[in-house]
Amino acid sequence: MLNQPLRRFHWKALVQPWQNLDGVLLGLVIVLTFIGGLAIRSVELTETRADWVQHWLTGGVGVLIALAIARWRYEALSRAYWLIYALTNLALLVVIFAGTTANGAQSWLTLGNFNVQPSEFAKVGLIITLAGVLQERSANTVLAVIKALVITAIPWVLIMLQPDLGTGLVFGAITLGMLYWGNANPGWILLLLSPIVAAILFGVYLPSWFIWVALMTYIGWRTLPWKWLGAFVAGVVNLISGGLGNFAWNLLQDYQKDRLILFLDPDKDPLGGGYHLIQSRIAIGAGGLWGRGIHQGTQTQLNFIPEQHTDFIFSAVGEETGFVGSLVVLGIIWLICFRLVIIAQNSKDNFGSLLAAGVLSMIVFQVLVNVGMTIGLAPITGIPLPWLSYGRSALLTNFIAIGLVESVYNFRHRLKF
Repeated sequence: MLNQPLRRFHWKALVQPWQNLDGVLLGLVIVLTFIGGLAIRSVELTETRADWVQHWLTGGVGVLIALAIARWRYEALSRAYWLIYALTNLALLVVIFAGTTANGAQSWLTLGNFNVQPSEFAKVGLIITLAGVLQERSANTVLAVIKALVITAIPWVLIMLQPDLGTGLVFGAITLGMLYWGNANPGWILLLLSPIVAAILFGVYLPSWFIWVALMTYIGWRTLPWKWLGAFVAGVVNLISGGLGNFAWNLLQDYQKDRLILFLDPDKDPLGGGYHLIQSRIAIGAGGLWGRGIHQGTQTQLNFIPEQHTDFIFSAVGEETGFVGSLVVLGIIWLICFRLVIIAQNSKDNFGSLLAAGVLSMIVFQVLVNVGMTIGLAPITGIPLPWLSYGRSALLTNFIAIGLVESVYNFRHRLKF
């Protein structure tokens, strides 16, 4: 009888550091990881492969890492973000000189029996760095926005040298999302995106390009300081973006060009660059309302879809669980993003709020592009689906990001003196 109160006290003291965690958020992430393991197991064609086991084991390690980070005060990172930024760039630099090449990109470091992808962990490094910078100075000035862009540019260039177009796009999404959350003028964010749109319109339909240039000139006049100078700069940048777009296009590898073009009409090269997308759409369409059942998908079980356990895992989900199963998966992801928004809004300081906003931007962009590319609404860029696609570095990165957000939620109450 005397030992019972002591035992209760022991267990209560043990779990006390995690009593204020967002259990819903962590639970949803664990459910997604479990579903990912089931999907990966379903598409594995031989008994010798056990990627689904690796996925679950990595997920288990990720949960432990997230819990460890969650009990550690995130505010300490606000004093060490430049160190994290330096280590991030150093790791990316090492990859260029000593990395391992796979799938056309030199993005991996071989450590014993494991391949580590520093560009995945660099996403979290960028989020922490931008959160530290923007907490000190809001993005409501042009100089603050330029500073954030310069900070992003250095690791972005190192990633594009690998080359890793998908991660480079994620870097852009993280930066724009955090700038918006950091009170940047929405017109400035549109102007940052405008050269890309202008380059596309220049090659597609010239009259629409002229209209776009005029519109961006007007937005520059309305939002930028020194109205006429801002209008002039915005107009000139969009005018010359057509030629610059052609120059940037020629810098891409052939397989990257195919990925960016063929999603519009994959039937132009059904046995080459368009093959992935055609087979993916067939698989998702074949799933119907309720799906063909686990291990019953023809496209997945007959290995018609390349990389189906990584980039195209959503195709397997769509074929074997159908429209209903796909909606369930997307609903879980929506709930995760909703929790991230709530945590960002209720953080006790700007640094924590920006951390949550950066993680939200990273997750939303990756989901939109990955799901979009499997159904033909986005080019194939090699971006994994968070917590579902196989990839140890990507999975651990997502759990580290969730750990940071859980720390923000865990210590959301201000200290009382």
